[in-house]
Amino acid sequence: MLHRLAEGGFAFLEGVFPYSQGAVALDGHAIERVRFARPLPLDEGFRRIAAHLETLGRPKTAFCACELRSPKPFSFTGFGEFNRGYVAVLERWGLFRDGRNAVARSNVAPEVDPPAEPSFYAFSYTVPAVRGARDFVVAGSGEWPEGGRFPEDIVQGFPNKVVWVLDMMEARMRGLGGFAFSDASAVQVYTVRPFPMDLVARRAGSAVAWHYCRPPIEGLEFEMDARSISVELRLA
Repeated sequence: MLHRLAEGGFAFLEGVFPYSQGAVALDGHAIERVRFARPLPLDEGFRRIAAHLETLGRPKTAFCACELRSPKPFSFTGFGEFNRGYVAVLERWGLFRDGRNAVARSNVAPEVDPPAEPSFYAFSYTVPAVRGARDFVVAGSGEWPEGGRFPEDIVQGFPNKVVWVLDMMEARMRGLGGFAFSDASAVQVYTVRPFPMDLVARRAGSAVAWHYCRPPIEGLEFEMDARSISVELRLA
């Protein structure tokens, strides 16, 4: 179900406790993305995001998506513990209400030069726009039906994992407003395994970016996310 967060300038596709399945700009708004020059530990990252939004005159509820980097994949139990602390901040910011999380998220573990602790890599937020850009961000998904049994419901067979994640990306884009891979400005793959690039490119486009990272939970091997954003910045 798509929920409007009018004061934030976006709608979000309902997901699970830690994150929504994606966010889309409402009419009269666009989404901007900022990547930090280096990953920032969570507490510092939240402070920098709040300061950036304040500088722009935007409320904290304009924060609609983020990309995290972790030292290594979490255990399933450890992932739950991490999420409780993360979501507590979103609740204070008015972005977690009535059991629903408005903020889309990707969280992966770089195989090379990982951060020392969970960190913000990038974040997205809404700004007023003369003409609504219909920008969107699709949250990352690995090859496990979120909310299902773990690890029993992990999709088996690497080609099957890739197809399942591609299907999930397409389902989320449709749910955000009938979008498709052809509408995306960026599509990102996260895995440390060689993957069928020809299959991914035929469905997701030839400009797929491969990040040499693992999904956030031990036992998962393939993750993707996608976005359509016209303004992307780098913040020192």
